[in-house]
Amino acid sequence: MTSTTRFFGCGTALATPFAGDGSIDERALRSIVSWQIAEGVHFLVPCGSTGEAATMTVAEHRRVVEIVVDETRGRVPVVAGAGSNDTRKAIALSEEMCAAGATHLLHVSPMYNKPPQRGIVAHFRAIADAVDLPVIVYNVPGRTGSNIEARTTLALAEIPSIIAVKEASGNLGQIMDIIRDRPEGFSVLSGDDSLTLAVMAAGGDGIISVVSNATPGPMARLVECCRAGDFAGARALHERLTPWMRAAFIESNPIPVKAALAMLGRAANVLRLPLVPLRDELAAEVRAALVAAGALA
Repeated sequence: MTSTTRFFGCGTALATPFAGDGSIDERALRSIVSWQIAEGVHFLVPCGSTGEAATMTVAEHRRVVEIVVDETRGRVPVVAGAGSNDTRKAIALSEEMCAAGATHLLHVSPMYNKPPQRGIVAHFRAIADAVDLPVIVYNVPGRTGSNIEARTTLALAEIPSIIAVKEASGNLGQIMDIIRDRPEGFSVLSGDDSLTLAVMAAGGDGIISVVSNATPGPMARLVECCRAGDFAGARALHERLTPWMRAAFIESNPIPVKAALAMLGRAANVLRLPLVPLRDELAAEVRAALVAAGALA
């Protein structure tokens, strides 16, 4: 979903369904993609942290994106995760995602090695110079160990092929600084479901969502209400989804989402180590949240 100036909408950070033996469940993945599009999601984001990309081989990573691209059939953009804390690997994976048919790339800030801000700029500039697809920067300090500061994001926004940021810092002040000073055409997407309403009220453009794995329609409508200026409608949807927004993170993402997809009959509750299935005593909370959201009877 591109408008005349900015990338916008609700994109689902897709969980990757696995079969009982841990292999990619291609049939379930195709079914989920078709369902997401039918429910009105505006773009799809395979092979991010929700998709357990960290435990995939390059061949598996590429295959997941190929399946999503094939099943999507051009109806919505496919924003493929391609991040690495090794810039050369990030470029090589980006090239694989281009070959797989992705329309955009999602690149997380380098994790673990914690480069200074100028290193973050150099990393993204090298990727932008090496690949032809538009890039969305992903700032998630809780996973990477370092924050992309607003001034750094704004410097990256001046690179023509870097078109957006997924902001999961949880720092509304920082996000608002980016919205205020960004160049025209640069999108700001929330990376936290619970902040979607606030970020869009501040002028943001949408969400890359975890909870829309199980509630794609309501999350897409929430974003559409915000875009139309119907903040009363958006608040009503936000309130309905709040229990699920909380339950989706009672253990590390995507543990609760995998449990939810199993409850919905969409995929088996199978994760790859070191992730493990949701604790039994938490299942009732997830189920109750899905009922409250209207996803389960």
